[in-house]
Amino acid sequence: MMSVITAPPATPDVATPARSLTQLLPWIAVGAALWAAVTWLVGLRQGALFVVGIGFGAVLAAVSFGFTTGWRAWINDRDPTGLLAQFLAIALAMVVSIPLIAGDEALSGAVAPLSVSLVIGAFVFGAVMQVADGCGSGTLYKAGLGNVFSLAVLPGFIAGSFLGAAHLDAWLALGSLDPVALPQVIGSTFTIALQLSVLGAIGAWVWMRRRATETRWRGRAVYIGAIWLALFAILNLIIAGQPWGIVYGLGLWGAKVVSWFGVDLAGNAFWGRPAQQVHIESSLLADVTSITNLGLLFGAFVAATWRGSACPTTRASARQWLAGIVSGLLLGYSARLAFGCNVGGYFSGITTGSVHGWVWFAAAFAGSLAGVRLRAALGFKA
Repeated sequence: MMSVITAPPATPDVATPARSLTQLLPWIAVGAALWAAVTWLVGLRQGALFVVGIGFGAVLAAVSFGFTTGWRAWINDRDPTGLLAQFLAIALAMVVSIPLIAGDEALSGAVAPLSVSLVIGAFVFGAVMQVADGCGSGTLYKAGLGNVFSLAVLPGFIAGSFLGAAHLDAWLALGSLDPVALPQVIGSTFTIALQLSVLGAIGAWVWMRRRATETRWRGRAVYIGAIWLALFAILNLIIAGQPWGIVYGLGLWGAKVVSWFGVDLAGNAFWGRPAQQVHIESSLLADVTSITNLGLLFGAFVAATWRGSACPTTRASARQWLAGIVSGLLLGYSARLAFGCNVGGYFSGITTGSVHGWVWFAAAFAGSLAGVRLRAALGFKA
C-alpha cells in the first residue's frame, strides 16, 4: 500500500492560530512551571536555555520551518522559499555570532575537522533525512507535535548518535585535515562579507531558476520564523557559550540508556573521555544541548496545539515504517561522523565561520538529490 504521511498545510501569509490566546495560557503556565523546576534543579543558565529551546520548537512548528522540506521543495518543484528562509536565518545569526565570538574568549564556534568522515556522513545524512522527512531539528519538532512517524524515527536517531560518537575516532583515522575557522584566517569582517556574498549568490541563483514559490509556504511567515530562529540561535550562543546543536544531546541520551543497563563506557574512545563521563553521570538537564532539545520538544507541542495541528494523521506501509526506523539509525550515526546535523553542522558551522559548514552543506545537498529519489521509490508523499 502506498502511504500518505500527512504534511502540514502550507503556512499562511499571517500565522493565525486555530485557538485563541486565552487557550494558550494553561500551556504558558506549564512552561513556566517547567522553567522553574529546571532552574531550581540545575541553575539559572539551564533554565534560560530551556526557554530558548521552547522558542526553537515553537518557531519550527508554528511556521513549519524545514531544512529537509526546503531542500526537497527546490529539488522537486524548484521552489526556493525554504532555502531562502534558511539563508536569511544563517545570515542574520552570522553577522552577530562571529563578532561575539571574536570579542569573547568564553564563546566558541562550531568548528570541526575537514575529514573523510565529514563528507561521507553529510552525504548519507542528506539522503536519509529525505526518507525520514526530517533532519535533527525536524525530527525533534515533528516528534514534539505528535507525528508518530517522527516518533518512530527518534529512537533510532538517539541510538545512531550514540554509536556514531563511539566509532568516530575510527572514522577520523581514514583521513582528516585540521579545522579551518575563517575568522582566524581572514578576520571577522572579511568572513562575514565573504559568506554573505556566497549566500547571496546562491540565493540569487535559485531564485532565478524558480518555477514556483508557494508549494510549501505562503507569504512571509516562514521568513519571520527565520528571523526568530536567528535570534534564538544568538541567545543560545550567548547563554551556552557555544552554538545551537542537536545531535550531541541525543547521543548523550543514548549513552545514559546504555549506562542504565550496566554497560561501562569508561573504555570507549569517545564516551570514556572525562568530559563525557561527567555528562553521563550528571543529570540530562545539566547538558546545554540536551536541555534545549527538551525545550524544543515542548515548544513544538505547544505551538502545534495552539495552531490545531498537533498529532497529525499518519498512514504508512510496513516497508515505510521499517525504512523510517532504519533511516533514524542512519541519521544519528551519520550526523556524528559529520560533526552535526543541519543545525550543528550546516547552520551553526556557517554562522560561526567554519569551512566544514560549507563542506557539510555541499555533501548533504548532494545526498538529498539521491534521497529524494529514494523517498519516491519507497512511495512517500513528495
